[in-house]
Amino acid sequence: MRRPKPDAHQTPTIQVIERMFSLIDVLASRDEPISLKEISEQTGLHPSTTHRILNDLTVGRFVDRPEPGSYRLGMRLLELGNLVKGRLDVRDAALAPMRDLHRLIQQPVNLSVRQGDEIVYIERTYSERSGMQVVRAIGGRAPLHLTSTGKLFLAYDELPRVRAYATRTGLAGHTRNSITQLPTLERELIRARQSGVAHDNEELEMGVRCMAAGIYDDQGKLVAGLSISAPADRLDDSWLPKLQHTAQEISAALGHTGSAR
Repeated sequence: MRRPKPDAHQTPTIQVIERMFSLIDVLASRDEPISLKEISEQTGLHPSTTHRILNDLTVGRFVDRPEPGSYRLGMRLLELGNLVKGRLDVRDAALAPMRDLHRLIQQPVNLSVRQGDEIVYIERTYSERSGMQVVRAIGGRAPLHLTSTGKLFLAYDELPRVRAYATRTGLAGHTRNSITQLPTLERELIRARQSGVAHDNEELEMGVRCMAAGIYDDQGKLVAGLSISAPADRLDDSWLPKLQHTAQEISAALGHTGSAR
């Protein structure tokens, strides 16, 4: 069977991507920096083409140029690799404890991580019996200041970073309960920092309240948040110790030896 002819507009893009991967593979094969000439020879690409693509990769920090005419893999690849590793490890460690917690409380349990100015939901356990419609599926995003887990991450930022976040985002609100003023947010973050837990009181969605506890890695770094979502009139404060215990269990699986803050 004949393969369909590639779209004329897609072919150059695909070709550039293939060349980019071949350059990265060559750089990955050596511990020391490699000259432009050698990279060009190993990939079979013209030196000008090699130079142009490497320059683009350098701008994105995927490739470093320690000295003129030589290249090596850049730190951005390490950062992305660690990010992926952290998410996979957290999800793997969290899934069974999340299911156990869900069986106890019969309400959605969410696992989320920070990505820039938002949290990203990477796992969730829930059932139809919870009486809640899940609006944000796995992969969904939400602003930090409107979510319980997001507040935990902001609580561990230095004050200048919190204020920079407020400037960037304008602290836009989603509901009448949303915190949209920096002094109010700062007070909320102080409470979260002191207790190690945070709450969302119908700030992201009306009718939904959440509570979150932090998950820490072997270096004591906050890497994710575990939260319980429930209809506003059903969120039970007695669930908080169970939530904290589950977060500590997941943290221990990641090598954390301290107690949740």
